[in-house]
Amino acid sequence: MYDVIVVGAGPAGSTAAKTLAEKGRKVLLAERAKMPRYKSCSGQLIQKTLDLVERYFGEPVPLSTMCKPTENRGVILTDDRGNTFRFEQSGRNVWRSSFDKWLADKAAAAGAEVVEEMAALACEQRSDAVTVTLKSGDHIYAEQARYIVDCEGVTGTLKRKLTGQEPEYITTYQTYNQGSIALDPHFFYAWLQPLLSQYDAWFNVKDGQLVLGVSVRDGERTNEYFVRFIAYMQEKHGLRIEKRLKEDRWLLHRVRPGCPIDHGVGRVLFAGETAGFLNPMGEGVSSAIESGHLLGEAMEAHFDDPKAVLSAYATAARPLQDYMKRQWHLVSAMSDAFGDMKI
Repeated sequence: MYDVIVVGAGPAGSTAAKTLAEKGRKVLLAERAKMPRYKSCSGQLIQKTLDLVERYFGEPVPLSTMCKPTENRGVILTDDRGNTFRFEQSGRNVWRSSFDKWLADKAAAAGAEVVEEMAALACEQRSDAVTVTLKSGDHIYAEQARYIVDCEGVTGTLKRKLTGQEPEYITTYQTYNQGSIALDPHFFYAWLQPLLSQYDAWFNVKDGQLVLGVSVRDGERTNEYFVRFIAYMQEKHGLRIEKRLKEDRWLLHRVRPGCPIDHGVGRVLFAGETAGFLNPMGEGVSSAIESGHLLGEAMEAHFDDPKAVLSAYATAARPLQDYMKRQWHLVSAMSDAFGDMKI
């Protein structure tokens, strides 16, 4: 019997696991992939994320997790009318594979049992505990815990099976390229013009590789929008691609008007993107870390009362939800496509 089984060793899961393990709880952190695992993500850590890491993990983000340029200087947004806005702040440019592995190692150092290549298939609640079915290789395990913390993200299975809800998805597609462009590599760029995507299009640089991507609601039109975006970048910013190195696709949670959050059901609690926390441009690391910590604190404060845990977590996370609403409200003023996200 574990006190808590945390499913998913991303920023939310590792933060929750570390927070609870430091309190002396017996914690299993189960990750379905072998770490360090690849994550389709810009890897741009904003100043808020850097502050949270120092507060909850006791040290700055290490240089070993970063790529070049290591310094991110902010975001440059182009609205749906072609107007450009600069939001400058200090940040860091990391590979999510290295960053997430470091966070999981910190959870292990705090006392959490970290197991890789172990996927959660289902869970069943009782009044006093939860049984979760886990798969590792060809082996199936049934483990019990007082609580489950689901941090699988948008592609996870536990929440869907537990709630019967199928999330709305945004499909992302991006490529890594050798080449050149007339843009400052220290910034993350995003474009909201409807001609280029159904959500947003973006550009950033990682270890000299030019990363270009689009996100769409209709996955079948991904290539159509990506071709337009490449042509736009060639015309407007002198993009020249010498060689395509890699491509990937991913799914994002589509945030609904009002930014609703699912905190959990009974003894199964949600954090990070599983709960619905996601800021514009897909920035979810800061809210993942913060929600994971807030959930761990609420659980420890009311461990023997699941209803009190859920209530305390929802109350503590309300400012985080309000921050998310304000961020989406800002984007709603820049693009009619997000008009329903106005507060």
